[in-house]
Amino acid sequence: MMKRMHTHQRGVAVITALLLTTLAITIVASLFWQQQVQVRSIENQRLQLQKQWILRGALDWARLILGEDKRIDDRLRGAGKGLDHLGEPWAVPLAETRLDQYVEKERAGDVPDAALSGGITDAQARFNLKGLSENGAINEKEVTRFSKLLTLLQINPALARATAVLMQSAQKPPTAGSAAATSGATSQPMDIRHVDDLLAVQGFTPEMLEKLKDFVIVLPVMTKINVNTAPAEVIAAKVDTLSLPEATTLVAARQSRPFDDVLTLPIPASVREAAKEVLETNTAYFLINGNVRLNRAGMEMQALIKRDSATKQTVLWIREY
Repeated sequence: MMKRMHTHQRGVAVITALLLTTLAITIVASLFWQQQVQVRSIENQRLQLQKQWILRGALDWARLILGEDKRIDDRLRGAGKGLDHLGEPWAVPLAETRLDQYVEKERAGDVPDAALSGGITDAQARFNLKGLSENGAINEKEVTRFSKLLTLLQINPALARATAVLMQSAQKPPTAGSAAATSGATSQPMDIRHVDDLLAVQGFTPEMLEKLKDFVIVLPVMTKINVNTAPAEVIAAKVDTLSLPEATTLVAARQSRPFDDVLTLPIPASVREAAKEVLETNTAYFLINGNVRLNRAGMEMQALIKRDSATKQTVLWIREY
């Protein structure tokens, strides 16, 4: 009897030891796992910061390029008489460039995979949606022009007025005595500030925006279109009496030599006078696009810059994806 009890106690002791060992292993494994998660989180944060600094450095470099371009234009043509076209250095895109020697390695022996690509594009080569409605008033001329652009891109032209109506609604303050004004609630529609915001307009789809995104923009103020950089569809849309084939002819003509003045465009004189109201040959607003790839992570950035002078380029907004 005593021998059986002793054997039973030994069995319980063995099971207890195994349970304690299992518990200890589980706790240690959990601690190691939590430590690994924290290490990975710190590495991801560092990668994120490195990507941001690379893109900000690229943005500063782009501003220097635009400033130098403005300085050269002012010296050759005079202040305020610059000529911006696609044959200038700022318009040359940056192919994917490896940055291994500039990025800090994580550990000795690591070979980081770092690359940067991007470029500068003329924001005034795009149709500026700002003119559809200003201060709560719809601009019928701009609505007609935007409708023409949508038609040329095979998108429902009725969306032009729908966009203007939404922008008008967002710009109007709540009327006195209304529920929104009394409660202080902001129930007004969202104003269009970026191309992606067009999804707030009933009828627009992501597929339409993908087709439209390289042709439109929202700038802080009304601007003219740069005839030396804009696509034929935008030029034809902005000049009421200009057809798409005529605009395509202009785009082909500027490849051999950019236009110095709107009044010298190879189009009928009557059309040239109308073009002078909406076209110009220089640019104040530029888009900076950057894409950085760092090891397993990537980031894209887009920034809008206003070039006031050779020494002043103001960043109006930055978006990171």
